Amino acid sequence: MTSLNSHGLRFAFGTLTVLPVRVSRWDRAAARSGMLCAPLAGLVVGVLAAAFGSLSLLAGAGPLLAAVASVAVPAALTRGLHLDGLADTADGLGSGKPAEDALRVMKQSDIGPFGVITLLLVLLSQVAALFELYGAGWAHGALGAVVAGVAARLALTLASREGVPAARPEGLGATVASTVPAGRALLAVMAAVALCAAAGAPLGPYGALHHALAALGALGAAELLLRHCVRRFGGVTGDVFGGVEEAAATAALVVLSLGP
Repeated sequence: MTSLNSHGLRFAFGTLTVLPVRVSRWDRAAARSGMLCAPLAGLVVGVLAAAFGSLSLLAGAGPLLAAVASVAVPAALTRGLHLDGLADTADGLGSGKPAEDALRVMKQSDIGPFGVITLLLVLLSQVAALFELYGAGWAHGALGAVVAGVAARLALTLASREGVPAARPEGLGATVASTVPAGRALLAVMAAVALCAAAGAPLGPYGALHHALAALGALGAAELLLRHCVRRFGGVTGDVFGGVEEAAATAALVVLSLGP
């Protein structure tokens, strides 16, 4: 079990970040453990995003530049892979074509108009939300970046649960699809939401509730996109996972920015 957990951590960090971690096993058992460890990878990404944003603010930069820094770090730590997946998913959904043709659209290397518009709106939403949070103080912005990172990767754990099929027989989607038992996915949700609530606790009881609701809102947005993609494409792909992750991160930040 310890060995599998180690392989799972390597799988999570090796596939969800560009940190120098070698994936030592590429099978469904390692994928199951890896997707359960995904929120830990999100925590590391979120902490690094918060550090860059907060240091920018403390060094004298305005909240806008701090927000840009916190959005840029997750993109850099994934080489833009999740953003690329979001754009490809938007192109596939926006094509209006049957599943097979839509999947072919998603595999093309170029980005179509739906993908460009979606990327623009999502990145602007993330920067705008973090601008509001950093404007309220570095702690608010930092906590927002951390909660967004955790919630975004937690959405991948749920997207990997049993019963969610793969749209293709190959690729990352096929490797991780339906690997996580529903009960363990629920436990991961409970643990991660509790972590988000604890992160917001220094801001008071409302802060704890607000950050927990942000995580739940992120999962709700991700689930809506996931179900729509399963209906349209017949299952999930690596691109869909990227789209789900970015949808969750954006929703978490928007919910946090709506607070007083």
